[in-house]
Amino acid sequence: MQTIKRHYKWHAIYTRSRSERKLLEELVENGVDCYLPMQKQLRVWSDRKKWVETPLFTSYVFVRVSELEYHQAIQSTWAVRYVSFGGKAVIIPESQIEGLKTFLADKEREVEVTTRHFKKGDQLEVTSGPLQGVLGELIQIRGQQRLVLRFESLGCCVHAEISADEVEHTKDL
Repeated sequence: MQTIKRHYKWHAIYTRSRSERKLLEELVENGVDCYLPMQKQLRVWSDRKKWVETPLFTSYVFVRVSELEYHQAIQSTWAVRYVSFGGKAVIIPESQIEGLKTFLADKEREVEVTTRHFKKGDQLEVTSGPLQGVLGELIQIRGQQRLVLRFESLGCCVHAEISADEVEHTKDL
């Protein structure tokens, strides 16, 4: 009797709205290796504050499946589709999943996720805060959410650390 060697690969499944935990539970019940990265956030209501655990990536659950389990994992009522590019499900390297687990294990680290992409040399305009309307060049990225911009409009270089949420790309500088 010959055994078939299975090659397992990580993929991301896009879930129905607010269904990450439901999909995770169903996948675990079906014996599918899966991962839902969670983070603690302080939620504030008008009458109270409370720490709650929320998914780090909204509407995503990661699964490690072989070709045989690939279709089984997506059959849940809570799953929408595999995250894909060019019509093919994206394969996530094992090292990235392990790195994410290690990163999240550090409880002292504050984690933020952004889909915005900036690179050194980008021309940006500050869209909020005391520097609103000022144009600058991105000279350094400090983590996912902190940028150092150079402002030459004052006749000298002024460096300011600004959140990525406070800037937009500009075409003209």
